[in-house]
Amino acid sequence: MSDPLSEVSRRTRLLLFLYSNKNLAGSALAIAGLGLHFVGLIGGLWLPIVAGLYGIGFLGAPNKRDYDLTLGSELTAQAIGTRLSEFVTRVSNQVEPDVLERVKHIRDSIDSLLPRLLQQETVGDRSLFTVRQTAVEYLPATLQSYIRLPIAFRRFHTVRAGKTPKALLLEQLDLLDTKMKEIVTSVAENDTQALLVNGRFLEEKFGKGGFLLTPPESR
Repeated sequence: MSDPLSEVSRRTRLLLFLYSNKNLAGSALAIAGLGLHFVGLIGGLWLPIVAGLYGIGFLGAPNKRDYDLTLGSELTAQAIGTRLSEFVTRVSNQVEPDVLERVKHIRDSIDSLLPRLLQQETVGDRSLFTVRQTAVEYLPATLQSYIRLPIAFRRFHTVRAGKTPKALLLEQLDLLDTKMKEIVTSVAENDTQALLVNGRFLEEKFGKGGFLLTPPESR
């Protein structure tokens, strides 16, 4: 799967830097230095002092961790349930409450289908392959791409159709949640055709990189 951040424009890369914790920390100290200069506490050396304060803030801010949220494509249905619970725990302090709520809804739908998925593994039935892909690929890839973004950027900067990354993520999670609930219903009603339709839809929507950060001007 391609790295979404490798596909963005130079302008977007610059914005990601400006919103980064390192730049914000450096800028805060630099502004404090300017304030000291304006009130007369530092004189002719104000410029190198301000630059130095920025450097201290930039270097002192911790690097953003690059989380690997993949579950592993070779997991059994039984193992998926355990790894999915671990996945929810890992993202719980990395995303906003409304995002986490939607992730838990999707997890619950997948959990309800795991016994059926386990049965199908013994006979080689792939009709619930979409459930497996949602658990091990679609959902982790979508969240991983989002978590890698600076918090301020994903909450406040508009990237597509006047929407922030967070708003776009919530739309994708709502869509994924809806489709998973439809799959639960299809399984209960033994509706194979509906399973295939939802499977194709989710593959087209989420199978090519998850949450893509593509600026409007390049679309």
